[in-house]
Amino acid sequence: MWRPEPQPEAIIYREVGYQGSAVNVSEPQRNLGLAWNVKSIRVMSGRRELCERPNFRGTCRTYQSDVPMIGQPFRGMVLQSMRPLGWNPPGEPGGNPSLRGTASEFFPAPARGGYRVEVCPSGTASAACAQRNADRFCADSGWRRSARQMMETLRGRAYLADVLCTNS
Repeated sequence: MWRPEPQPEAIIYREVGYQGSAVNVSEPQRNLGLAWNVKSIRVMSGRRELCERPNFRGTCRTYQSDVPMIGQPFRGMVLQSMRPLGWNPPGEPGGNPSLRGTASEFFPAPARGGYRVEVCPSGTASAACAQRNADRFCADSGWRRSARQMMETLRGRAYLADVLCTNS
């Protein structure tokens, strides 16, 4: 079964000294929608960029280790977006919508772990590689095989598209 690779991780806290409400962030967050200032952070791995406005805009600060008190005493930092630095996400984000029937399920944009499934991540995209990875995707989704699959290229990477999973 497919498992996502570990990603850089950090926990932001509402109070100094790693206290109060907390949010664990392990992937880019364009709009955290926090109603409170961040006053401390634990960085489990990697480097994090914290920005005061959505979409990584405004004043941004980088942290790579734990900080028990951010900013002036008890003031904290207004934080609306946050992302790991030096981390290469596995590809295009995907929500994995599907249309399920009694004998098959159709996935227009197959995804695992929140990211689109690449046709052939370790080599050149081919019809044979697309078939193998579509079959694996269908099996992981509880079906026997893929009856149909296409390839879609986005930003130079080939992803599975229009996959029809079936038991027949």
